[in-house]
Amino acid sequence: MSHIYERRLEYLNNNRIIYRRLPIKNKPSHTYDWGMYYEEGTHECYELFRSKAKINTYKSLKWHLLVLWYLNPQLNQDFFEKLAQYIVDKSNGFVTFNVSDQLLKTMIYEVSMCDLEIPPNNKSRKIIFNEYTGLTTEEKLKIVGQMVGRSKNIHEDDIYQCMLDIHDLGNKITISKLAELLNCSSRTIHRNMSEQLKREKELLNQEL
Repeated sequence: MSHIYERRLEYLNNNRIIYRRLPIKNKPSHTYDWGMYYEEGTHECYELFRSKAKINTYKSLKWHLLVLWYLNPQLNQDFFEKLAQYIVDKSNGFVTFNVSDQLLKTMIYEVSMCDLEIPPNNKSRKIIFNEYTGLTTEEKLKIVGQMVGRSKNIHEDDIYQCMLDIHDLGNKITISKLAELLNCSSRTIHRNMSEQLKREKELLNQEL
């Protein structure tokens, strides 16, 4: 099902909210014209709102709010609450579900109790594309398949990133398509997909 609201990043940009950050300590194994490759992966790359996929679970919403505050430690409580209210307003195009005032209040409190000196849990990334590569999503997928497939060491995070890219193309995510793009067997995809990732696959397909 398609969502009628496009993501509105103007509020974040106008208030200089950081929502993307490249790795700081981890160094890439190889650097290319199109970006960087981390053979062992890196957890330091935060790229919120890069994909067209929207926030579709409470767990994901809480993680996004935590990352926003982690990347912007200068924010005070009042402004963070305003930012959170902006994110959960469906008309701004970030979330796919309604969030009650009480739930948001609880979520903000839980986030505020977290240690902002500790990086939030993050998916590992092997490939990070430069922001202005000029590459199409299809071309990026081809590079991902070549680099990840060549390593013969496919993980859940590789599959998840591929899922997001397929979703951005407006195509349905299937096991066979993932296997084709990552140059592996369907059995390998099944073996590396957790129940949570399978659920995420279904949620992404429902957005089409």
